[in-house]
Amino acid sequence: MAALATYSLLPILQKFSSLSSPVVLVVPSDISLAGRILAAFPSRLTPSQLVPDNLTRLGELALTPSANIVKLPNISASIPQLNECIAELRGKGFDVPLYPQEPTTPEEKEANGKYAKVLGSAVNPVLREGNSDRRAAGPVKKYAMRNPHKMGVWPGRGESRSHVSHMSGGDFFESEKSVVVGGGTVEIKLRMEDGTERTMKEVEVIEGTHLDGSFMSVKALRAFYEEQMGEAKVRARPPLTTTNNNEQQQSNQQFTKQISNSKIKFKN
Repeated sequence: MAALATYSLLPILQKFSSLSSPVVLVVPSDISLAGRILAAFPSRLTPSQLVPDNLTRLGELALTPSANIVKLPNISASIPQLNECIAELRGKGFDVPLYPQEPTTPEEKEANGKYAKVLGSAVNPVLREGNSDRRAAGPVKKYAMRNPHKMGVWPGRGESRSHVSHMSGGDFFESEKSVVVGGGTVEIKLRMEDGTERTMKEVEVIEGTHLDGSFMSVKALRAFYEEQMGEAKVRARPPLTTTNNNEQQQSNQQFTKQISNSKIKFKN
């Protein structure tokens, strides 16, 4: 995603910036997950494998008034993504350490601390400092106050047909089960229509493991969709072509009568 966005957006930005006076240079900076991992362990790499710590450099740049940083999508890095990236780097000859989830030795604790700065949304807190603040700038707020947005005509009380619906059964909320188990082997089984069971997976767990499971009934979900689509058709309002109050009231009365005669029961 990040590479695709870079190669599609960067030439456009560079073209526009090259036409400015003076010329504004737009340069890429690699803050990918692999780049962040390699930058964290320079002492374990050969001279040809070294990469700059771009995230730290951008964090310092973000605090300056002259910085303009265009941040593209990047991997937030969950533990599975981190482990996959480490395995790929090690397979390509980069001597980065494995991720120690439960470090015991000083070396493992040091590696764990460095990986902690790579895991999760490590990029956003750094680049949102200083002039990367997401709040609207003062001039933008003042313009909005001087030029308030004009909203359209809002239906009177009791005329709006919008509502919120939810399933009453057969969904994840109804079926969820949670349990704390002791250590051992946990089996995930599929019970067939004829009553026989098939073991899908076996998982080793430690004492105090919290297991949670739920399912969605396809039959109940389809019935809910059909009910809601039918309800939406009955509640639908035709496009308003007049502002005459009497005609609007008559239209509302006709729709109310249609709803009352329908077999659909609404959840208000």
